[in-house]
Amino acid sequence: MNPRQHLILQQVNDQLRVSVSELAQKNHVSEVTLRQDLNLLEKRGLLKRVHGAAVALQSEDVAVRMMTHFPMKQLLANHAATLVNDGETVFIESGSSNALLAHQLAQRPTITLVTVSGYIARQLKDSACEVILLGGIYQKKSDSMVGPLTQLCLRHVHFSKAFIGIDGYQPDAGFTGRDLLRAQVINSVLAKGAENIILSDASKFGQVHQNSLAPLAAISRVITDNRLSLGYRQQLLSQGIQVDILSE
Repeated sequence: MNPRQHLILQQVNDQLRVSVSELAQKNHVSEVTLRQDLNLLEKRGLLKRVHGAAVALQSEDVAVRMMTHFPMKQLLANHAATLVNDGETVFIESGSSNALLAHQLAQRPTITLVTVSGYIARQLKDSACEVILLGGIYQKKSDSMVGPLTQLCLRHVHFSKAFIGIDGYQPDAGFTGRDLLRAQVINSVLAKGAENIILSDASKFGQVHQNSLAPLAAISRVITDNRLSLGYRQQLLSQGIQVDILSE
């Protein structure tokens, strides 16, 4: 993809559905050129063409998800990186914001990163830090390790902080995930008693999925953006969870 196509994909992922005319105006190209860009992005499975518009896909691909709200995710990752001290061992779960955090921490050679994400491990192959990729069943759709072997590996590694992604949050359900196997891995992480930190843009709040990430008391901090409603923020604070709100 060229830089314009990256920007088009980010715009579609941010707005979910955008007309061809609006995209052409925003990117200062003709509608003919814009349609050619959309055709290429659709062939690569990155978005869907509909009559007169482009529609975002719900994708498990980390690189695709990273394009949604990218500037905010980068800001969240930069803030999260300031919470990690030199010499620490930290766990980083899969997900786009966590991948950006891993890139930040990878420049610090005294830090050790533990992850279940194949995507993160590959991105850090030339990094300065130590990387531990846990074993398990390779879940192709999410590019991460899951299952009983991954949970067994978690029992034998130790870390002071864990950065975790979520798919949803509602007060009555707590934090939730779409995928059962990934949720089981996260729950094994939460059970280890580290400082557990949720790293997520505010678009996930208000959604609910079938797999609970529990207990809520295991979460120490939430890092998110200023689109988080006051009600959600107050509910999290009432549970003893620190909430870091960032704005662009």
